[in-house]
Amino acid sequence: MKSKTLIKNISIVLVIFIALIILFGLIISPPEKREDISFSDLIDRVEKEEIKEITVVGSEIKATTINEEKLATFKEGESSLSESFRNYDVSPDKIKSINLIIETPHDWSWAFLFVIGFLPLMLFVFFFWFLFKQAKGGGGAMQSLDFTKSKARLFGPEERLKEKTTLDDVAGLKESKEELQEIVDFLKSPKKFHNMGARIPKGVLLIGPAGVGKTLLARAIAGEANVPFFHTSGSSFVELFFGTGAARIRDLFATAKKNSPAIIFIDELDAVGRMRGSGIGGGHDEREQTLNQLLVEMDGFEKNANVIVVSATNRPDVLDSALLRPGRFDRMITLDHPDINDREAILKIHCKGKPIAKDVNLREVAERTPGFSGADLSNVINEGAILAARRNRKEVQQTDFLESIEKVLLGPERKSHIFSKKEKEISAYHEVGHALVSTFLQESSPVRKISIISRGSAGGYTIKMPKEEKKIMTRSEFMSEIAVLLGGYCAEKIKYGEITSGSSNDLEKASQLAKKLVKQYGMSSLGPIAFGKKDDLIFLGKDLSEGNNYSEKVAAKIDEEISKVIKKAEREATKILTKNKSLLNKITKVLIEKETIEREEFERLVKNKER
Repeated sequence: MKSKTLIKNISIVLVIFIALIILFGLIISPPEKREDISFSDLIDRVEKEEIKEITVVGSEIKATTINEEKLATFKEGESSLSESFRNYDVSPDKIKSINLIIETPHDWSWAFLFVIGFLPLMLFVFFFWFLFKQAKGGGGAMQSLDFTKSKARLFGPEERLKEKTTLDDVAGLKESKEELQEIVDFLKSPKKFHNMGARIPKGVLLIGPAGVGKTLLARAIAGEANVPFFHTSGSSFVELFFGTGAARIRDLFATAKKNSPAIIFIDELDAVGRMRGSGIGGGHDEREQTLNQLLVEMDGFEKNANVIVVSATNRPDVLDSALLRPGRFDRMITLDHPDINDREAILKIHCKGKPIAKDVNLREVAERTPGFSGADLSNVINEGAILAARRNRKEVQQTDFLESIEKVLLGPERKSHIFSKKEKEISAYHEVGHALVSTFLQESSPVRKISIISRGSAGGYTIKMPKEEKKIMTRSEFMSEIAVLLGGYCAEKIKYGEITSGSSNDLEKASQLAKKLVKQYGMSSLGPIAFGKKDDLIFLGKDLSEGNNYSEKVAAKIDEEISKVIKKAEREATKILTKNKSLLNKITKVLIEKETIEREEFERLVKNKER
């Protein structure tokens, strides 16, 4: 309501100001354009009878010719026009034919001069005084003109009712919810913990990749806690004016203390909490000063009673070490991608309120989405509903959800992208090459679908479904993965004796994986050594800042080892495809004809395979 009142008052002042400008414009009309001539020229024209009208305003003379030409000149101030004409011996007969008009000069009174000269200035002064008075006297939107005030928004009772989100609405993340529920209980009944000598945690840091539910958990805390909840983002503290960020931090914590017990949620903490001492910007860098103020407010000389800071970031590696110590962020909660059971629970939550067909199997959808985050799963359900609506269905069916998985993974079908006969054949051999290598390697995952229908930037695709979800992989599993990536490359080489540009993405992924095997995982003949170290200059980017802790001689050996890994995987893929060349041709023909082969049909085609 206050913001609406401010806008209304500003609008009234602007309307009055514009009306006065129009009024001044009407009063002070622009002078009429006339040609300036000398008085003797006017006399000549009078003698030639070219003038039809003369207007005298003081010493100024305005004349109009027979041809409607506008002229202007001046006479002597003391003498009248008739005296001036007599001085120039103008014939009285010539003057009689002219329409002579005498006007009194404008009397510019002091009141009129005040209106024209001082009133606009006074309006400007009043206008800005009015705005600043409103800005200082009001709250919330009224303070928007003061850039040193915090931009944090208070999540009050009204918002809680509108956007009621609790920890029960968050699927999975069992341990994380328990940690946060404890924080909420601490704020609701601190006496129980104080009796045991426990102190309230200063801060909770939510760490995890994008889309796993960090901000959702924060909303759930706001819904659970019956205390003021202030939420903002790290970027809102970094502004053009020096010192603004630190001032906003001070204002945010001062406001939270007045409303304690309270929770402050800072999203994307890495925007303001990046490591100091990088050598870029120096100690007077605005972002560093903002971070310094945040450190002081969280655990400085003055203690914050009953104010908890909850933050979220997907870049914990760039945060300053002073932020991460106990006493500031006492708890670090790591969120990961959900497992199959959590994915099924997340899908059920997102299906609420949607007309889902009875035969929909969300377990199958969960099985087909390994590595998906909560945000990805929400997108899958939404895309499935959009597909069902587009097909004029009354319920969302299983086929809609399964198709939406591929759309989220690879993008929409590009039906307008038509392959030539040769390109279609090359793409088919390429995808079947991936599928066969994956099938004949024990450590690889079974194939779920092969398609040569373009999606996104991919001309075709092969989707595998892991037998079980793993967080730890062996060297043989990595080697199998690289061999599968090279399966399409090898199939093209075997069939056509040359390769195409369609393998570029596969080669890039295989090279990156081989590099990790050698440099990070110690899975090469160079031994259990991690090569390469991260420098402190994290602001320049990961690749640019990565220094080497090894010599040029060792670098050459690393390149040699990477090449050996790639070559070994290539030989393995070539061996499998050469041995099963007839099967490669057989499945390719079916794929060219049908464009898509599902898991059941593919397994029937290779049921007589030999390992």
